Amino acid sequence: MAYKWTFANVGGATRVRIKTGEDIRHLGELDQKMWTVLSCPTTGLEISEESLKLMDIDGDGQLRVKEVIGTAEWLCANLKDPDTLLAKSDCISIDNIADEGIAAIAKQVSSDKTTVNLADTDAAIANVAIEEQAVPAAPFDADVIAAYKDKCGEYAAYFEQEKLQKLGLALIAEDAVKPAMQQKEFEEMGAKIAEWESAKSAAEGANASALADAKAVFAPLRKLILLHRDFYRMLRNFITFEDFYDKDKATVASFEAGTLIIDQRACYLCIRVNDMGKHDMQAPQSGMYLIYCDCSSKKLGKSMKIVAAMTQGEINNLHVGKNAVFYDNEGNDYDATITKIIDNPISIRQAFWTPYRKLGNWVTEKINKSAAEKDSKVMGDLTADLEKKAEGGQAAAKPAFDIAKFAGIFAAIGMALGMIGSALVSLASGLSTLTWWQNILVVFVILAVISGPSMIMAWFKLRRRNLAPILNANGWAVNANTLISVPFGATLTEQVRFPFIKLSDPFAKKGMATWKKVLIWIAAIIVLAGGACFALWYTGTWPFDNCNAAQAIETAVEATEQTVATACDTIAAPAE
Repeated sequence: MAYKWTFANVGGATRVRIKTGEDIRHLGELDQKMWTVLSCPTTGLEISEESLKLMDIDGDGQLRVKEVIGTAEWLCANLKDPDTLLAKSDCISIDNIADEGIAAIAKQVSSDKTTVNLADTDAAIANVAIEEQAVPAAPFDADVIAAYKDKCGEYAAYFEQEKLQKLGLALIAEDAVKPAMQQKEFEEMGAKIAEWESAKSAAEGANASALADAKAVFAPLRKLILLHRDFYRMLRNFITFEDFYDKDKATVASFEAGTLIIDQRACYLCIRVNDMGKHDMQAPQSGMYLIYCDCSSKKLGKSMKIVAAMTQGEINNLHVGKNAVFYDNEGNDYDATITKIIDNPISIRQAFWTPYRKLGNWVTEKINKSAAEKDSKVMGDLTADLEKKAEGGQAAAKPAFDIAKFAGIFAAIGMALGMIGSALVSLASGLSTLTWWQNILVVFVILAVISGPSMIMAWFKLRRRNLAPILNANGWAVNANTLISVPFGATLTEQVRFPFIKLSDPFAKKGMATWKKVLIWIAAIIVLAGGACFALWYTGTWPFDNCNAAQAIETAVEATEQTVATACDTIAAPAE
């Protein structure tokens, strides 16, 4: 009869729940297509690297499904009650150990004779003593042996040259340093030192081997304790991703490296970056706003690359080169600097302003570029004139005033103003034919046309945010969606919250007098009322019988437009 599993919908996918020791015992019967992860690296995770290497049976640095199943079978064979694995403890009851050999070792190292833990085992290993094989005494003092090794090559070369000289095949230089001993003495000393070093190496190797054999007795017990502590946590990050989706966050997920503090926010989803090239290809598919940082700690002498997901707030102050602080899960702090940003929507509200932000950035960039080019040209002309004057020459003559050229420019300006005026008049005429609520509707339609596409794309992207591409770039083989919904994403970034207190800023701008504010409001109301009256007169919708005024205004506007057009034609004629 097939084993009955428990399933739940977690992170946008149906996942099996590992809740009992029996679930672990039957892990080999679970269809691999139902596993969230098929393989993951054994380094760079927040689970003991030693424990992961014990699970990595073939030692290739990747933990795969068959190795997880093999580890589960080994644990269930050596534990009478596998339910204790769910406690994730490094303390095991000796009565729960099924293997008699491991249980005997556990009784030997246990401090209370009922339970055994990692500290007891490590203390026993550290106190292992063996009967060491005696290391032979050195034939010479240490300084003599050191001097021999220092001069060995030089003396050997001299004696070889001397031998060749006797045969007439070489000639020793007159300034060559002659050894202070004969060749026979030199060779005898070398033989004694070599014999002693060989015997010493053999004795030390035998002692090391004997010590390793003595400590190896405790290896099965230590393996059992480490896996008893870490195996279930690994399962929660391999089969179900429960640690990542845990609402209480009692334990961080194995891939969560720490917290990034930046721009008055705390980013909790921070992952180490193993291969930046793979991240460049895969991370954009996650649909998340990602910040890549180089982190370094002079105190620890460590450095790392991380990627942090920003899921709340604005992005105006986030840019490459911005500094921040990163805290690992042990509380150690690192200096962090942004090196790359992958821009994706953070929220619908932020997406609404995206087109205007991009337009503003484009306009600012164009203005800055134009100003820089003009500044460079002015400075170039000025320095060229100064250099010619300094060399005794004469500065370049300025071109004569070309009235035809400027007439053409003025004509172009007049045409542009005329077109703009016509467009504004047409817009005012069109709006004046609508009721007040229709005008409001037009404003909303214009905003929808500009911001609508960005908001629609953001809505879809926010519901497709997926952690799998980031993990895949780190060497994981993720087998199911790991979606980050909008409510869950809000928990991954925490924004600053100031208390509701009243603070006075000594440098704040002083308030305006009340009578000035009243005058400004009155003037604003008069201007708005005048503009409304003008619009009504011009469009002929004035509610009173004074239609002649509206016609007079319309006639004046038409005459003004005709005058401007005639003037433009007159100015443009000489230019042609």
